[in-house]
Amino acid sequence: MASATLNIKVSPRRMLKEREAAEYCGLKIGKLAGCVAPVEMPGGTKLYDMRDLDDWIDGMKAGATDSDDDIIGKLG
Repeated sequence: MASATLNIKVSPRRMLKEREAAEYCGLKIGKLAGCVAPVEMPGGTKLYDMRDLDDWIDGMKAGATDSDDDIIGKLG
């Protein structure tokens, strides 16, 4: 009988550090700047909301964002 392995990564929290947010979106660290604004938490820590990241990605898929040139310019 054949068997398969399924690797699922579950994030138990909603707010992500920059590294985690970039990984979640498949980008290098620093590429989110200008695309998705982090949320400043009490104490000054800046974290990215997974819902904001999802909305940004969904908007790009639906064509609701800036032109391709504007997006590439923001990514560096």
